[in-house]
Amino acid sequence: MARSARPLFLLLQLAALLALAGCGPSGPSTLVSGSVTYKDKPVTGEITFIGPDGKDAKAPILDGKYSVANPPVGLNKIKITGMGGDLAPAGGGGKPPIPKDVGGKDAVAPTTSTVGAGVAPPAKYASPDNGLKYEVKAGTQTKDFPLEP
Repeated sequence: MARSARPLFLLLQLAALLALAGCGPSGPSTLVSGSVTYKDKPVTGEITFIGPDGKDAKAPILDGKYSVANPPVGLNKIKITGMGGDLAPAGGGGKPPIPKDVGGKDAVAPTTSTVGAGVAPPAKYASPDNGLKYEVKAGTQTKDFPLEP
């Protein structure tokens, strides 16, 4: 390469690299969000999308709302579990159990500010074979899951 063309060539390479640096993904390419309810009450816990290849994507459910980034595309099995057990019994009423600390004293009970308001989902939804399925497509979509006893 001629001596006078070398600086121009290097400048063009640098410009191309700088232009490509800003071309990365700006967020998830696939996003599924929605609500999870049980007996018309918001669920608090975790939702897992399990794809056809066994790969999964998880997200917390807070106050009945969830948003899962990049779940596997295709037919997913859906698993829904309570957060730390029955923090709010699904039947309503009653208080969540107060755990004991190492010294045997009562620990501080979880509050809605730490775990979100909501009921625990029925135990059957903790299995990926509970019957809940959803066809995930590329892009942004909304799917609500009204759970039944």
